[in-house]
Amino acid sequence: MPRKEDYFSSCTSILVGKNAMAAGTPIIGRNEDANTAWPKHMVIHAHQEAPTPQQFKSPDNGFTIDLPTTRLKYTATPEWTPKYGVFEEDGINEENVAMSATESAYANERVLAYDPLNTTTGIGEEAMVTVVLPYIHSAREGVTRLGKIVTEHGAAETNGVLFADENEVWYMEITTGHYWVAQRIPDDAYAVVANQLAIQEVDLTDPTNFMAAPGIADFVNEHHLNPNPTTFNFRNIFGTHTASDETYSTPRVWVGHQLLSPKQAETETPTSEELPFIMRPDHLLQREDLMALLANHYQQTPYDLLGKDAENKHRFRPISLAKTQESHLLEIRPTMPKEMRGLHWLAMGVTAQSVFVPTYAGATDVHAAYKVGKHEYSPDSAYWTYKLAGVLVDAHYPVLGDKLHKVQQELTTAYRWMIATTDEQLLAVSPTLRTELMTTASIKMQAMGLDKMNALISALVTEATALSPLNFKTDANL
Repeated sequence: MPRKEDYFSSCTSILVGKNAMAAGTPIIGRNEDANTAWPKHMVIHAHQEAPTPQQFKSPDNGFTIDLPTTRLKYTATPEWTPKYGVFEEDGINEENVAMSATESAYANERVLAYDPLNTTTGIGEEAMVTVVLPYIHSAREGVTRLGKIVTEHGAAETNGVLFADENEVWYMEITTGHYWVAQRIPDDAYAVVANQLAIQEVDLTDPTNFMAAPGIADFVNEHHLNPNPTTFNFRNIFGTHTASDETYSTPRVWVGHQLLSPKQAETETPTSEELPFIMRPDHLLQREDLMALLANHYQQTPYDLLGKDAENKHRFRPISLAKTQESHLLEIRPTMPKEMRGLHWLAMGVTAQSVFVPTYAGATDVHAAYKVGKHEYSPDSAYWTYKLAGVLVDAHYPVLGDKLHKVQQELTTAYRWMIATTDEQLLAVSPTLRTELMTTASIKMQAMGLDKMNALISALVTEATALSPLNFKTDANL
């Protein structure tokens, strides 16, 4: 059986400040990319008060940490098996703090020489959501807690981590064994990140917008690591600038800018090493804009994997690809009552072939199909249902692709309307009744997606029977 580490997580992330969204809702999101067949589940962990401090022991390495006795309720999307790590990846807790971990990245050999990663007992991706999200009350506190863990225990990997609450959005980059920085995304801005250290100019004297590991400036100065001491450009000091970046990472950032800021990004090129981290959108963004970004495979460019340009179609790694296990958007709605603020949008399987299904973070349970699914295909699994629809379309994309797109559009429209009508119902009842209603509505929306996808699967199988290479057309006159 493959190990998770054999499929290095190579994701794409989006972070958006509240004033950049038409609805005024801060959003963070990411594609979890690792393996073409590695199911995810969805869970909602209940609030827990333990009589004594708990301890987390990683099944992946020797990382161990004592945990507080109070564990907040939170949503998460763990692996189908905890054998190689929990990998809960993304969620929203009862204080309406959202977290997504991680965006895998790379540090250069210079900084790693002086502060190597602690692969034996340091914290890695698989543990981060589990030991951080249930114990924080703001995005800023999330950076502080994870930063303290890295300082005390070390980091096993170079990673980017996303945090959001109703007021702030933060992006944190853990680069070496003990050093990290975090930047607050301006309220009117967004950032696209794709497997490389992204944060650029850091002002260590500005605690409102930047946070960093203790002693990071001394570390850089002591070892003469800054190529331009007049600034503190984190990407240039700690990151990489390789040919691999120009084919694997920067093109995804470029296409993100083309989608959200086409006027400003008109002169950008896919292989540029100088693409900005912070961008302002050309217009207020909708949730569907972010869904389209995470589902992008360079449509309407020469680099589209489904295109006809044989010379360029495999030149750059796309945002959405077959190794995506799940894609999520975590939305916090500041104007709603506390228990209604969080929406956890989840697309199982390949984003371009799936649908973002909403779950109220205030719910207490999910559809049964989201709790099952192993490495081998099984029809009772939400992951495998969405995955099967994509696999069936793959073989005959020009013929069957439109059927999939029609269902995606129908569901996206239906979910927007269902959230609006459910919100009205929730606001009309007492807070004590809202939890049950949010749970019922969330499971109903999950069931709708599965029903629509199963109907699509039936139609695809039926139509595909006529697309067999063994099909033979006989002359009607014979």
